[in-house]
Amino acid sequence: MKDSRIRRRRNRKQETRNALLHSSSSIAKKSGFETSGVDRFMGSIGMAGGTFYSHFESKDALFAVLVERELMNTWEMLAVRADASGADFDERVRAYLSTTHALHPEDGCALTSLACEIARAGPAIRTTAERGLAKLQWDWRARLGGDGESAWTLLAQCVGGVTLARMVESEAIRSEILISSLRSVLRAFDASKDAHRVVGNSRPSRA
Repeated sequence: MKDSRIRRRRNRKQETRNALLHSSSSIAKKSGFETSGVDRFMGSIGMAGGTFYSHFESKDALFAVLVERELMNTWEMLAVRADASGADFDERVRAYLSTTHALHPEDGCALTSLACEIARAGPAIRTTAERGLAKLQWDWRARLGGDGESAWTLLAQCVGGVTLARMVESEAIRSEILISSLRSVLRAFDASKDAHRVVGNSRPSRA
């Protein structure tokens, strides 16, 4: 009976922690992490601010976990196996460079909303972000036939495109930024695919 109560208590604590992480991620991506207090994070799940410290030793500790989770979220949004269909890749990039993503940061990629705060964080958090970025770049590099430079360039264009789209008030300019970025990224991947096809179909000339 005692073991059962302990197990239920642990489960409730884990459920609360998961709810806190989910809600805090949304708040941080929409309103900023540094400007949002512990009371707001806990209040969003219906709990008092003082209970925060039974889940995390500090606000910085929460941020470290959020960054790791959010970089994995970004990887899931954009990573595609090198042998995956072109349609699958196009769908992911179109969803990323979309008006919906630009207008709803709370549900999207943390790189477009928390990059500056990550840059101001300590070495451990920046290292976590770097690992997540490198993992994603490696996947895109494989899809680009080993072209690491283009992988970094196109990832930066995706993140930058959404970031700029969020800055502007005009719907027309927002759409222009997103559509231009999308076309540029897809053209680059199509060009890479065509180049690989030419190389694969080529035959050595006879002497």
